Amino acid sequence: MATFPSIQPTYSGFRKTSSPKVRTTALGDGYQFRALFGLPLTQDPKVYDLTFVVSEEQSDIIEAFLRSRVNDQASFDFTPPAEGFTKTGTYSQSSSATVTITISNHGLAIGDVVTIDYTSGSAVDGSFVVATTADDNTFTVTAKASATNSGNVSVTLSGAGKFICKTWSKQIPYNNRSIITTTFEEVFEP
Repeated sequence: MATFPSIQPTYSGFRKTSSPKVRTTALGDGYQFRALFGLPLTQDPKVYDLTFVVSEEQSDIIEAFLRSRVNDQASFDFTPPAEGFTKTGTYSQSSSATVTITISNHGLAIGDVVTIDYTSGSAVDGSFVVATTADDNTFTVTAKASATNSGNVSVTLSGAGKFICKTWSKQIPYNNRSIITTTFEEVFEP
């Protein structure tokens, strides 16, 4: 799997679009039934419109990478700017497999995959899917085994994903400077 070159986009040209997959059925009495469509982790693919203001050499690297992905029809790994984070808080697990984690303004949604490092207590570190979000400060995950634990925790949301780029354009405003405008579409692949 290819990884996008470590060239960062310009913040002035950054846009993120979400379009959750929802099926709506209109009922005769004016009510609607709405249901998410697809697997929980694939219901909201993101689209990023990114602008790279870079040197001519860096623009050639980006273009060569994108052309190679068109030729091999493969997705690539990319971490959008400011999408990941690491936050610390506390956790408790009371004789079940449900672990409740408290972190102020965690910003997580049901279905997010996080890496958890239990920095105290006896819980087992690993990757977990957010099961519920009670409020802005509390969420739960399901542990591999039932236990009674509590302590401190560090939670990381990588923000990385797999993307394709169907279109891009390049401008050369003056010598040795380029502006590449791209649209990265998130795809869900192993």
